[in-house]
Amino acid sequence: MGCYRMIKKKFLSILFAAGILLLAVGYYDKREVVIEGKTMGTTYHIKVIAKWLKSTKGLPEKIEARLKEVNRSMSVFQKDSEISRFNRMTAVGERFPISEDFYQVMAQAQQLYQWTDHAWDGTVMPLVNLWGFGYEGPKNVRPDADAIRVAEMKVGFNHIKVNEDRTLVKRNADVTVDLASIAKGFGVDTVARLIRENGFSNFLVEIGGEVFASGLRKDGYPWRVGINRPDKNAGANEVYRALPLEDRALATSGDYRNFFEIDGGYYSHVIDPRTGYPVTNGVVSASILADNCTLADGLATALMVMGHEKGLSLVNRLPKVECLIVVRKPDGTLTDYFSDGFKMIEK
Repeated sequence: MGCYRMIKKKFLSILFAAGILLLAVGYYDKREVVIEGKTMGTTYHIKVIAKWLKSTKGLPEKIEARLKEVNRSMSVFQKDSEISRFNRMTAVGERFPISEDFYQVMAQAQQLYQWTDHAWDGTVMPLVNLWGFGYEGPKNVRPDADAIRVAEMKVGFNHIKVNEDRTLVKRNADVTVDLASIAKGFGVDTVARLIRENGFSNFLVEIGGEVFASGLRKDGYPWRVGINRPDKNAGANEVYRALPLEDRALATSGDYRNFFEIDGGYYSHVIDPRTGYPVTNGVVSASILADNCTLADGLATALMVMGHEKGLSLVNRLPKVECLIVVRKPDGTLTDYFSDGFKMIEK
């Protein structure tokens, strides 16, 4: 009987040791490859979990080339990009052929414009420039009402028709498009698709703060992504909340980094395209969880404009979309508002 116990104990010890060995082999059979660079006026950071025998050779170059393609399509800073050529076009009613990339983003833009009751509008740049938050540079002055009315005449995504044959049509010769609040998300999705096509299923893609996480980290746990503290004095890496991400996108928009104060007034870069003025609804940060980053990126901006009540109502109607909206009260305290399923994800 004693001999049987000894054999059983030794057998269990061997099984336990084998289990530890398998876990160790599984862990050390993987490595984390970091790929970094610059795109869209910001930076990108990518982590790919690869087995030792699986090469990532050529992947950084493929990612860089793909991002350059996206820029050639949607960068307003490149004079020969599709979006720049479309913006220069003055012919009303003429069809303007576009690439599949540009079409996908414009189709999502049109949907966001409709879903958000025009709170998200890809033609808002004339107002953004007027307030000194666009590519024309800071002005630090409050524009007068007449100037705002003139700029508003050039705003309205309804002045653009997005056709299924991959063409755009202007209904107003003065309307222009700027997709800065959605293009980074599209870039994230594009890179994620490219990495998958190259045989990797565990990775994290981040462009300018917008993120998509696929699979798991090297240690087998979900990726964790932090939401920056929505305060003008907070450090760039100061985390307000950290969320586990697995096969989901996270995008955050805030008003605490780009603003000016004059004569006791606070003016953020978040402009309501329906009024022509910076928002004053108290929302300082809006974070969106969704299946793709294109939607998450645009929707996060939209919620800044919509406010927490209308924003929550919209998100709770959308499948597989959750949000966290942070509102600063008059006394300076922060209040969090969650969509119905957000708490489940946070756990």
